[in-house]
Amino acid sequence: MDTIILGISRDSLKSHAKFREKQNLPFLLLSDPTEEVHNLFGVMKLKKMYGREYMGVERSTFIFDKEGELVKEFRNIKAKGHAEKVLEFIKKEL
Repeated sequence: MDTIILGISRDSLKSHAKFREKQNLPFLLLSDPTEEVHNLFGVMKLKKMYGREYMGVERSTFIFDKEGELVKEFRNIKAKGHAEKVLEFIKKEL
């Protein structure tokens, strides 16, 4: 589909390498341990678990066109079925 896929999280590069190999991922995983990129995209959110509040990542997907313009945001996604939704958008819109 003439696309570039990048994943990013706060995990270390070493952790990413292991995960990428284990899952056989064909794309790059970037490390953002200081949350600089996370904050630029506004994905750090206050979450609650077992009555405890903490800052966590809102899983999101961002799609950019060939000129680097943001054309679509998928926020607070669930993994099941998400790849299919992204592929459908790319086929229709890009």
